[in-house]
This record gives sequence, structure tokens and C-alpha cells, in this order.
Amino acid sequence: MFLVEDAVPEPAFGSGPLLAIAAAAVALLLLLIIRFRVHAFVALVLVSFLTALATKIAPADVVTVMTDGFGATLASVALLVGLGAMIGRLLEVTGGAQVLADTLIARFGEDRAPFALGIASLLFGFPIFFDAGLVVMLPIIFSVARRFGGSVLRYAFPAAGAFAVMHAFVPPHPGPVAAADLVSADIGLLLIFGLLIGLPTWYLASYLYGLWAGSRYMVDVPDLLSGGPVPETKGDEHRLPSFGLVLGVLLLPMVLIFVDTGLNTLATQGTVDGDAVWVNALRIVGKTPIALLITTLFAMVALGWRRRTKADVETLMNDALAPVCAIILITGAGGMFGGVLRASGIGQALANTLESTGLPVIVAAFVVSAALRVAQGSATVALTTAAGLMAPTIEASSGLSSIDLVLVVIAIAGGATVLSHVNDSGFWLVGRFLGMDEKTTLKTWTVMETLIGGIGFLFAFALSLVL
Repeated sequence: MFLVEDAVPEPAFGSGPLLAIAAAAVALLLLLIIRFRVHAFVALVLVSFLTALATKIAPADVVTVMTDGFGATLASVALLVGLGAMIGRLLEVTGGAQVLADTLIARFGEDRAPFALGIASLLFGFPIFFDAGLVVMLPIIFSVARRFGGSVLRYAFPAAGAFAVMHAFVPPHPGPVAAADLVSADIGLLLIFGLLIGLPTWYLASYLYGLWAGSRYMVDVPDLLSGGPVPETKGDEHRLPSFGLVLGVLLLPMVLIFVDTGLNTLATQGTVDGDAVWVNALRIVGKTPIALLITTLFAMVALGWRRRTKADVETLMNDALAPVCAIILITGAGGMFGGVLRASGIGQALANTLESTGLPVIVAAFVVSAALRVAQGSATVALTTAAGLMAPTIEASSGLSSIDLVLVVIAIAGGATVLSHVNDSGFWLVGRFLGMDEKTTLKTWTVMETLIGGIGFLFAFALSLVL
């Protein structure tokens, strides 16, 4: 789910051999991890190297392509996961997660706890990217799951699916915004139809599926964010933080990020001057890593220092990083694999083949985007690349209304969401955070992502037939 900018050269082979190489690479990766129990990080690096050689990437460029994919993914995920883990640890240790969980359960009831987590994530997910939102919500999810028992999937999937839906279908997230620009779709209409389609898609593909997956697959609540022993509180200050303070910690990054995305949208539309000093100053603090840094500092002072010594807070935050180091490295290696697949031209070759099949525009848009998603992993890359490939066809098609253009964008977004697997860094992020092995992640997360993309496309296709 992370954007990795790579120049895609002319492929060394036709689409048939490239598809075979991609399939063999994925099969080898799964064999190494599942059958021979090779660590996922080592297996991903090895298969990335072998795939680069098999697709005839120039020997002098092989290491550069690998490290570029790895580094670009880490640039997106390492800061977010590290800072998010610190925020999560502070929320957990100070009782903030418990306070929020208790309030949600009191409002919605015990039986509706997964629904409450999903609704909260839909709201938080409007301006916040998938990975950042999920990391911040995880301590609340884990707290609710520990309280009521059962599989963590019952509580995590409605929330994770909410972030995935908002990230794919709704502006101001970068994928739908870029795709709308490329096919000249109206952003305002995309926001309306993105919500109109995204909300029922979340209910069916994430909430209801999450309940089913939670009853089908027992996954214990991981101790990932626990980070070791908890230092004693200062003096006799054992009271829990207020709900308002906890909500403020969660809302702060959302507000800051919304300032950035909102100003970006206004600047794109010409409403404000994008070069103005005050616009750039506000946008800087709204960039996701800076927003999470500010939130970490606020949580450190408001939640940590009020209740513990500064040395103890430092220990807590240091301990929060150890469990997520493996996640960061594996996620980066997943980005490396996706980067090699992009540099090999596999996705481009598949998309060019599918583009000439003569399918209806909205169906072709979904299929091309899905092929790109499967071939190279990144949802954002698949979404924007498919929109660019389809733009000439869309422009040449007569009779497409403004609503049709928006529905095509949503179809592209659906295709870019399906079949998250081992070349998607988000696959490793979710699997490792929830403590799942690769087979369970394929059986659950991959299925949910496919349901989100498929159901979203079906809604868009149905609307295109009647509007």
C-alpha cells in the first residue's frame, strides 16, 4: 500500500514469460517461508534478487533497484510505525486505550464492539493514511479484544477494513485524487460516490466478513505493543486519563493531516495560493510523519510525564520500538520485491495486454488495475498507473458523463485493492501486527481486501448501468 516511484524500462520478455516469472517468484517465496521456514525478511530479499536476474534487469542495476524499493518503502513506513508504536504504547500503559474502549462499549454495547471500532476507524480514516491510522488504533483494538475475548480478527478487521476502504475510494487520499485528475473526474462527485459506495462496501466486506473470520480463525491478541514491564506510576497517581484527553491524542494527527490534505485540495482547485508561505507552513505540520511526531510529543507530556518520571517514559518509548523492528524490515523487503517487479516491466506488460481486450471501459479499468495490483503489489501505484493507461481510452469514449468518470475511478480503485499478497508491503504489515503466519494472512486479509475491491467494483458497475 506504499508508493514507490520507479522508472519502468521496456520489458526484456513478452507478457507470457513475465507472467510465468512472477508466478514462479511468488510460489518460491511461499515455499521458502511456509515449507522451509526461512525467515520472511531473508526470503523476500533472496527472491527479489533472483527475480531481478530472471527478468534480465541489468546486472549493474540489480542492487540499486532492490535498495531503491526497500528504501522508498521504509521512507513511508518506518517513521509511521515507529512513532505510532510509541503513541500506542503510551495509550496502553497509561490506561488511555482502556478508557476509549470502555466509552465505545458503553455507547454501542458489548455485542457491537467491532462495529464501534469500525465506525471510529472510518472517521479517523478520512484524512489519515491506512498504515498510520491502523498503528494508532491498534492499542484500542487490542484492549477491546482482551476485554471480551475471542479472536483478535473479530475486532481488528472491521477497523483495518475501514482504513482500507477510505484509503482506496475517498478523497483526499492520494490514489483516488491522482486517478481522478488523470481521467478528469470531478473530486467533489468522487467524494460523494466514494462514500456512497465505500460505506456499504465496508459493512459487507469488512464488518460482516470480520465477524465471520473471527469465528472461523482463532488468532490470539498479540503482545506486540506491550513492550516489556511497565514502570510504576509517580506517587499515588493511579487515576486513568480522561476520555477527552485520549480522544485529543487520537484526533490530533487526524486534524493536522486534514489541514495538509484540505489545503492541497484547495490549492489544486485554485481556491488558495499553493505557494503562499502560510499555506506551506501549515502543510508541513500536516505531513503524516510530522503530525505523528507532534502527537508523540503531546502524548509523551500529557499522558507520560504527568504520571511517570521522564526516565520511565523514555524507557517505555524505547521498549515500544523493539517489537516493531522486524515488522519494519519485513515490510521494507516486501517493498523491495514489489519494486523489482515494477522495474522488470511485469505490470506494464500485463496491463497493455488487458487494455486491448475490448471490454467495456469500466470493466477494463478494473481488470487492468487488478492486474497491476497483483503484479507489483502497491495499491497506489496500481491505481495511478491504471488511470494513466486508461485515460486515452476514456477520452476517446463518447457519452461518458461526469458520474461515469467517477465510477470508472472507483472501479480502478477496486481493482487496485484486490488480492493483497506477498509482494504488498501492507500484507506483511497487517500480518505481523496481528501475529498471523503467512497462510492465515492469505486466508483472511487477502480475502477481505479482495472482497473490498470486488464489492466496490460491483457497486460502481451497477450504478453505471442505471445512472
